[in-house]
Amino acid sequence: MAFEHILFDLDGTLWDATEVTAETWVEVLKNHPEVKPKLPLDIHTIKKYMGLTNEELAGVFFPDLPYEKAFAMMNASCDLENKWLPERGGRLYPHDRETLLKLCEMGLRLFIVSNCQDGYIEAFIKAHHMEKYFEDTECWGRTRLSKGESNKILIARNHLKNPIYVGDTAGDYQSAVDAGIPFVYAAYGFGEVQDCAYEIQSIRELPEVLERVQ
Repeated sequence: MAFEHILFDLDGTLWDATEVTAETWVEVLKNHPEVKPKLPLDIHTIKKYMGLTNEELAGVFFPDLPYEKAFAMMNASCDLENKWLPERGGRLYPHDRETLLKLCEMGLRLFIVSNCQDGYIEAFIKAHHMEKYFEDTECWGRTRLSKGESNKILIARNHLKNPIYVGDTAGDYQSAVDAGIPFVYAAYGFGEVQDCAYEIQSIRELPEVLERVQ
């Protein structure tokens, strides 16, 4: 195997937490009846735009609001996610845990890099007891940079020599390109990546595909 480290995206790759996220929007909008989002903030919309940063989503969901107000709405939803998700969790994809264990047993070191807010990855790890699988994480909420730059920060901090990124969106693919590392497309997730060299239809296919990545 040509590498030793795997950077995972979170939403659409390791879990689906959109049901809880949609419920946070019901609560936030109930508390702000004067605000009308441009799009219905339901599971379908959330999945469609998953992977964008809160700065980007503020403009997509609330283009008619002043940026500060739109961003405050995003933060209100994120605060509820960080409160609810550690207890309620999301939906893990089939074979997540057994595959992560197998990868660790293969001697691979695992990490998460996401465009989420600070505290969101920690909610995933706490809710599903994933502490033993992942050595380190990074996110937009801490770096306020693109995912490619967040990849670079985590790679440098952990002195990773041969990492690879696994994600489900075109943005994930671009983040791997920006970081100069190979990419595996999780085609079961939310996004769509065209003409990707390496693709999995289930996370349990990952160990076998990794053997072929150059």
